[in-house]
Amino acid sequence: MSTRKIAYNIIFNSLMKVVTTVVLSLVSIRLITGYLGKEGFGDYSTILAFFAFFSAIADLGIGSITAREIAREGADESGILGRVASLRIASSLVVFLVAPLFLPFFSYSLPVKLGIWIAAGAIVFSTFSIFLNSIFQKNIAMDRIAMVEFMGKVVQVAAVYMVVMLNFGFLGIAATLIVSISFNALVAFMLSRKYIKFRFIADVPFWKSFLHNSLPLGGSAIITFFYFKMDTILLSVMRGSAAVGTYSVAYKVMENLTFFPALLAGLILPLLSRALSVDRNRFRVIADTTFRVFLIIAIPVVVGGVFFSGQIISIVSGSGFQDSIPVLELLIISLVFIFFGNFFNMILIVGNHQKELMKTLLVVAIVNIIANVILIPRFSYIGAAWTSLGTECMVALLTGLLTFRLLGYVPSFERAGRVGLAALIMVISLILMKPLPFLASGFLSVCFYLGALWILKAASSAEIAGLFSKRSEQESLFVDEVL
Repeated sequence: MSTRKIAYNIIFNSLMKVVTTVVLSLVSIRLITGYLGKEGFGDYSTILAFFAFFSAIADLGIGSITAREIAREGADESGILGRVASLRIASSLVVFLVAPLFLPFFSYSLPVKLGIWIAAGAIVFSTFSIFLNSIFQKNIAMDRIAMVEFMGKVVQVAAVYMVVMLNFGFLGIAATLIVSISFNALVAFMLSRKYIKFRFIADVPFWKSFLHNSLPLGGSAIITFFYFKMDTILLSVMRGSAAVGTYSVAYKVMENLTFFPALLAGLILPLLSRALSVDRNRFRVIADTTFRVFLIIAIPVVVGGVFFSGQIISIVSGSGFQDSIPVLELLIISLVFIFFGNFFNMILIVGNHQKELMKTLLVVAIVNIIANVILIPRFSYIGAAWTSLGTECMVALLTGLLTFRLLGYVPSFERAGRVGLAALIMVISLILMKPLPFLASGFLSVCFYLGALWILKAASSAEIAGLFSKRSEQESLFVDEVL
């Protein structure tokens, strides 16, 4: 793969993700908050929380394990994908059929309960679409996923706009979820045929063997839900829809920014898996460079998010959600820990330590639920925000310690001081340019940050390109340069 192709893949992904999340997602949120109001948006956010819960149940750890297995030398990609695709569809159908049985236990209104069942139906398409991501990860073609997500978000925004204009109500907004996700699944399937074609195969013995490896990670996904989304459900039960609406506006902004670590992890995981099995030094080089890239990306996102939290809330939801500003400030800070939690999770998965990861996340989930139960009744959405921040910090710390204990890996902090100095320059520039318009000061501060990184030589383009190099000659050059 040429350096030009590598650069295109990274830049295209980043730009498309920014457009999809920062622009289209926020447009969608603005339309929905303006149409439904604080309580209505709180009900809609409750539906999305259940959607995340259903996704975690149907996941079964299949996605990451599939990406790892087809990345191995000599893997029967077509056979693996055909069998795993059938398993994906079967698990999501079970969730869809079982979900209504639990709705009577909640005191939600009938429209909210119907919306939750709609979300369960969307899981059938969502899990299949996520499954297809492993194909694009294997072929380092994540630009295809970015394009699919962009097109799906355009479809969703158009659907939301139509619902608002035609006044189709709350359930119409809920239905846009299944419209956009089914579109994503169809387009992703069509694009995946360029790389590999497979047919659906029901193979129960294979499923049992595969689930033996994936279920610990699937358990981790469920546990992750409890510390990542359970706060929304607990808020809806303990404090009502208005509190959920206030919290969720800020949470959606933060959530949309988590694509940065997810994008990098998706690109790097197959390469780390391959390197760990053939060259431990190569594995360490890739991991250290990825750690530095995570640090470089996390800093401007967090600094800018905290500094412009008031403007961001005003743009996203208007003047009726000003109580969301302190929530956003706390949640944006948690992004630092989300970045490095993703980093260590990725390494543990590559090292086939899903069981140990699940046990660690279980401890975190228990602490999270206890903290939410204590803090939400007293401090409402502010208590939930503090719990989220503490939880993500705990995840990053514990998974980092687990990575060291099981794999003997500690990230290199070489040039971390240079990155910190560049971040300080960014903060100073933001303070000095505060009188300028929001977009101008944000753009210029990022330019100062990138310029400082370049002057201080915090990271080289050869390092980043070397992460995605597949040819042995490029790998040798990259390792020689870094070491």
